[in-house]
Amino acid sequence: MEQADLFAEALNLTMFGMGFVFLFLTLLVFVTKLMSAIIQKLQARAVNKLESDDGTTLEQEIDEETKFVIEQAIKLHRGA
Repeated sequence: MEQADLFAEALNLTMFGMGFVFLFLTLLVFVTKLMSAIIQKLQARAVNKLESDDGTTLEQEIDEETKFVIEQAIKLHRGA
């Protein structure tokens, strides 16, 4: 009898533990998706603001900056 009670208690504890872990991981997935959606909206707003400010796109600005950095690195390497 005592062994059956012990087995039932272990099964009960296992089910509660697994249920808690399942709920926690499900909540974690939804929170992560929500944060991802928020970041994507913020990023889209920032890109739109950047494009509307000076008429250049983010890619053009990065390319110009990269070009400048490469030119400076070449000058530094040549000793000029």
